[in-house]
Parts: sequence; C-alpha cells; structure tokens
Amino acid sequence: MLSTVAVLGAGAWGTTVAKVIAEKGHEVSIWCHEKETADEINRQHTNNRFLPGITLPETLKALTSMNETVSDREFLILAVPSLFLLNTVKQLLTVYSIREGHTAIAVITKGFLETSSGPALILDTLEDYLPGFYRKSLVYITGPSHAEEVARGKITGLISASQNPKNAIRFRYLLKSRRLLVFASLDVRGVQVAAATKNVIAIAFGIMDAIKTGSYDKEEMFGDNTESLLLAAGLNEILILGTAMGSTHRETFSSISGVGDLDVTCRSIFGRNRRFGREIVEKNILEPFKDLDDLLSRIGEVGYLPEGAAAAKYIKILAEKFKLKMPISTGLYQILNKEIKPLEFLQSFLKNLE
Repeated sequence: MLSTVAVLGAGAWGTTVAKVIAEKGHEVSIWCHEKETADEINRQHTNNRFLPGITLPETLKALTSMNETVSDREFLILAVPSLFLLNTVKQLLTVYSIREGHTAIAVITKGFLETSSGPALILDTLEDYLPGFYRKSLVYITGPSHAEEVARGKITGLISASQNPKNAIRFRYLLKSRRLLVFASLDVRGVQVAAATKNVIAIAFGIMDAIKTGSYDKEEMFGDNTESLLLAAGLNEILILGTAMGSTHRETFSSISGVGDLDVTCRSIFGRNRRFGREIVEKNILEPFKDLDDLLSRIGEVGYLPEGAAAAKYIKILAEKFKLKMPISTGLYQILNKEIKPLEFLQSFLKNLE
C-alpha cells in the first residue's frame, strides 16, 4: 500500500531518506530551506550541494512552504539539524493533520535539544510541544548510515525505535528495502543517547587520527591500537550516559545503534564530525572563534555542520548533573571551548586510564 510522506530538511540524510522512500513508489515531498535547492531537485533531480553525484527520483517533489509539504501527509520525517529542530516543530502546530494527530512522526536528527530546564532528549522535548496524541508515539530512526552510501544502495541497517511498537513497525516498513534493513526497538532513550554522543567521540577520534597520521606525534605514541582504545572508551561513555538517562535495554549499546553507529562515524571518510576533529588539528579551524558558544553561534562559517560540537556542550552539563565521569566528552568540550590543546587532551586522557 502506497503512502504520502513529508520530509523536512533537504540536507544529505533528509534527501537520501526521501529518495529511498520515493523509489519505493510512495508520494514524497521534501521541504527545503533554500529555494535554490528546491529548484534544483525539481528541475535537475539532483541536490549537489548536500548530496553530490546522486540522481533523485523525478517523482520527488521539493517545496519551500513547510505547511504545504506537511499538510494531509500520513507520515512526517524530521531531518532538520538539532540546532533548528525545535523552532521547526513549533511552526507545524498550525497544520491541521498535525494538530489532530493524523500524521505519524519520526525523527532522524541526532543530538540533544536545549530547554529551559537544561539539555534534553529530542523526543522528550518534542512531546512537550506537539499535541497530546503524540505522547509516547513518536519514532526515532538511527543507525550506522552515512547518506552517501545509502543513496548509492550500499547495504545498511537502521533502528526504528518508539514506545509505541505499532508506529515503530509502520516506519520500519515504510523505509525497509532489499538493501536497507530496518529493525524495531522499544529503547527510545538508549538509541537517542547513542546517536548524539557518538558524534562527540567521533570529533575526538578525528583529532587523534590527524595527530597520528601527521607530523604532530613527535613521540610516535598513537597508532591503530590507540584509536581502538579511544573508540572502546567512547562506547563506555555512551553506555554510562544512556543508562543514566533511562535506557531500558543494555544491548542497545552493543547493537548497530550503539557500537555500529559509533564505529562508522569515527572511521568513515564521509563523517563530518571526524572531519571536524581532523581539521581542528590540520587547519586550526577553531582559531577564528573565541569559545564554544561563539563557534555554535557562527557554525555556518565552518561550511558544514558537525553535530558533535553542540552535543559536547550539552553532554558536559548532563555529566555534571548525573555526576558521571566522561573524560573524552568533557575533554573535547575543553578543546572546543579553547581551554586546552588537542595533544594535551589526548595525553591527559591516556594518563587517566593508567
């Protein structure tokens, strides 16, 4: 049975998800912030700014009106970056099908949201703004899934998580194909924490990778073994924070939404957060910014969006709130806040493991 679907956000991942669903024959509309992107998708069937080299289905319709994109759709997938997600959702409250709870909603954005009571998980925050129909019914979709590979048909696995099993399965069937495997989960909190925190670890991984492969490691301390040590310690931090924030299934962190997503985000050449970490060392990309808040307020100057930068700020607050020891995440916060240098962080991190 074919469905009507709206995707909000025409970045690489949003465009890829829209492409996958449209190729299955569903009627898909994608909302674009930039008119130029919408025109390119409609006329040339490409999105070369965010997903270069990929041909999109001619049936995929791009719009710049959010209301028109979402109205009367059976499914809505939110793919807007975390820094802008809450404001986007607030604009949806006037849409009839959202106001009446007729549209099933899933989120593919990774990160935490800033609220008046501090950093919070995405679904918790959105439930506070959306009509009551959506409480415990939103779906979170995540997994090791670089858009560039999914768009090219590389076999990929995703998790569709919700406290409402029926909705998790509905989105599972909407997305799944011969090359896109989708598994249902009830551990909404665990998968959200894993999805957000792995981006922080990936920035740290990129920093180490740049130091290891460049001329910065004067003592030749760092190698592949050291990177695996960092990755394993990072997974432990994800598990610690996930448990503190209410994860219901410990195996979430040993699944594709935990170790799987962490591994690909750290090691893949497509990873923006790994790239950002490398450029902190190789290009001194933090030099123009006074501190982390200044970086986040001017994040567009980076040229791409490393979600882990915002997550680092929020994880530091959460670690203090729950009294957790998270040396990688808090150390990365100090780097981004220009309190310590990258090499100092790595040396301190390894010393604390002794």
